[in-house]
Amino acid sequence: MNFFLMRLPLFGLVSIIVLLMVSACGGSDTPVLRVGGIPDQDASRLARRYDGFAAHLSQKLGVDVKYVPSSDYAAVVTAFTQGNLDLAFFGGLTGVQARILDPGAQALAQRENDAEFHSKFIVRNDLSATSLSGLIDMAEDLTLTFGSESSTSGHLMPRHFLELAGLDPDASFKSPPNYSGSHDLTWRLVESGAFDVGALSEAVWDRAVANGMVDADKVRVLETSPAYYDYNWTAVSDMDEKFGDGFSQKIQKSLLELNPEENQEILSLFSTNRFIVTENSNYRTIESIARDLGIIK
Repeated sequence: MNFFLMRLPLFGLVSIIVLLMVSACGGSDTPVLRVGGIPDQDASRLARRYDGFAAHLSQKLGVDVKYVPSSDYAAVVTAFTQGNLDLAFFGGLTGVQARILDPGAQALAQRENDAEFHSKFIVRNDLSATSLSGLIDMAEDLTLTFGSESSTSGHLMPRHFLELAGLDPDASFKSPPNYSGSHDLTWRLVESGAFDVGALSEAVWDRAVANGMVDADKVRVLETSPAYYDYNWTAVSDMDEKFGDGFSQKIQKSLLELNPEENQEILSLFSTNRFIVTENSNYRTIESIARDLGIIK
């Protein structure tokens, strides 16, 4: 052992070792890009989605990227607005809520299908109705489930379209609506017979059908909603302050460069073929409907 170290008091020796370990780890001044997203599907799929995405983004940007899971939709908004997330994959509604609470936050990209997203209204296969309006005369004997209360495609927009069809989700049905918490669970609840009517993301429904997971003898699509803007990647307002000028644009570029030839697994887990540019103004209709329904005050 070095003679100098041998003569040091024990406390001094420990201090030097600790300092050397910190130095070897690169210090604590390098910021970590924390990424999250609304838990709209089962946890295992979300973990595969974001762990792979975080590794890809870290390689592209040259910074450490960490996936931060959240228990529910509201928790993602809270984490984003309280400094615990830097970049989040929001639904239309949660993105609006986050940007209201963090003025200056910017929507950077969306999946190409998010420019014309739809909800699916599903029903038990033995119901005679063929449209939402066809439920009016029988609604008092039926039960309804949405997804999360903060979901755009699983609650906000379905509620809006139900009201346009002459149905009050809170009063027209046998009981107040249920909130399943996720799109996957919504279709399973209707398929099982626990609820008669459900509303969920078309992307989740279409994937479940394509993978042979849905029993078509028990549940079917009643109606597909009109199109609206939905999911988006949003960066916090102080992103460039934390990571350097132009960093938000670097993130956006990395998202736009994802392609099926090189990044098929990541894109498949996001149910898309590519990401495209978006901006905050695309979600004004979502905000307006949320305010009309009292979901945003």
